[in-house]
Amino acid sequence: MRKKSSIKNMVGSVISNIITIIIGLIAQALFIKILGSEYLGLNGLFTNIITMLGIVELGIGNAIIYNLYKPLAVQNEEKIKSLMNFYKKSYHIIAIIVCIIGLSIIPLLPFIIEDTTVNINITFVYLFFLTDVVCSYLLSYKRSILYADQKNYIINIVHIGYTFALNVLQLLILYFTKNYYLYLAIKIFMRILENFVISIIANHKYPYLRDEHIENLDKATEKDIFTKVKSLFFHKIGTFFVLGTDNIIISKFLGLVTVGLYSNYYLIINAVQTVFGQFIQATTASIGNMLITESKEKCFDIFKKIRFLNFWIATFSSVCVFVIMDSFVTLWIGKSYILPKVVLLLLSINLYQNLMRNAYSSFKEAAGIFFEDRYVPLFEAFINIIVSIIFCKLWGLAGVFFGTIISGLMLWCYSYPRFVYKKIFDGSYKDYIFSTLGYIICFLVILMITYSLSKQFYFDSRYLNFYKNVGISLVIPNIILILIYFRTSHFQYYKNIIFNKGKKKNG
Repeated sequence: MRKKSSIKNMVGSVISNIITIIIGLIAQALFIKILGSEYLGLNGLFTNIITMLGIVELGIGNAIIYNLYKPLAVQNEEKIKSLMNFYKKSYHIIAIIVCIIGLSIIPLLPFIIEDTTVNINITFVYLFFLTDVVCSYLLSYKRSILYADQKNYIINIVHIGYTFALNVLQLLILYFTKNYYLYLAIKIFMRILENFVISIIANHKYPYLRDEHIENLDKATEKDIFTKVKSLFFHKIGTFFVLGTDNIIISKFLGLVTVGLYSNYYLIINAVQTVFGQFIQATTASIGNMLITESKEKCFDIFKKIRFLNFWIATFSSVCVFVIMDSFVTLWIGKSYILPKVVLLLLSINLYQNLMRNAYSSFKEAAGIFFEDRYVPLFEAFINIIVSIIFCKLWGLAGVFFGTIISGLMLWCYSYPRFVYKKIFDGSYKDYIFSTLGYIICFLVILMITYSLSKQFYFDSRYLNFYKNVGISLVIPNIILILIYFRTSHFQYYKNIIFNKGKKKNG
């Protein structure tokens, strides 16, 4: 059942995100053509600022989902109702706090955006972004029960419809009116509609959620939630300052146009990270169930298999980004939007690092480990900001991303070995170091070989160059990975799954 749910969620997530990517690429190309890179930079900057307000959520969603695993497994409806009611009240309070903090940021906007030629009211635009995030908290809590019950494929189906309708309406508004305010307003309307649809589905699948008689959450569970929330608060802060400050730093030191150029690369890299990350993240709810019901030895074996799959995905996708990106951007929006190669290299390495986090994060979240490493994100965030600003002044845009990569070492050198490898599985530090370094070296070697081969052939046609890079990226990394890992038990495990399924279908 766990495997079936994980596969269903995985497939649903991948399909949803592929459709979202295609629509997003078309929408962004038309957005640039109609409004220009500076408006795109403004979009990216305000998205980062709004992401910062997510700190106020304090990780309540993660804590609630963790506490929903067991009640859903034993069908304890009263406990589920109490948890969801607590979640609802919490999110309404959070919406109010986000609104207040968001309004208090308005006086700081001129400091962040010093030079701009866009002919719009910056404060008014920011208020649209703020309204969007406040509205997202009013009904979104119903998603948690679908996620905890291993039914996030339902959320993905709804999100496909939302993404398609939103982008079509926004592009029609831009094409016929070129009104940026209406472009932002339609997003707020569609956000409310998406959450409303998910709420209806949740009520239909779990009709007891509509019961008027709901008991207060028991003190033990409430205490557990608040303990995790206190810990997740640090994780939220750390995550924002590591992943959410790049555009703010770029805007302050390099300008909105540079933010716009990076936004094109970010759209693609984030899409790749989302699609391929879903292969692992979709298993989190199943992992939570497994950690409760299975032995530590079996869980460790499954972890190593998932980590191997995670490594293969991270290596393949990061190499593809490095080799294909420039030729794709040239076809997509033009050669003038290409960033320096060293920037792309650092973005690809950072993509590998972020994707490799998924296996560890899934087990860590499923095991409810939030309190033990609560201070790690703060150190990671501090290092990221300081190093990114210093290196930004020395090396420009490349320095910002180098700082992000350096700060990530806090997780790889301390948090993951101690709180995942050792705490959950009683694994040895020596085994962790050798396996992690082995994967990193393998990734870098494959990256260099694939890129070197792609440079051996050059065509005058930009289309032929793109197809050539795609072909090399699809074939070479996978061939090398097969040659290296063919005899390993992890490779054989996935090979057997694929071929056994094929035999069953043929039979």
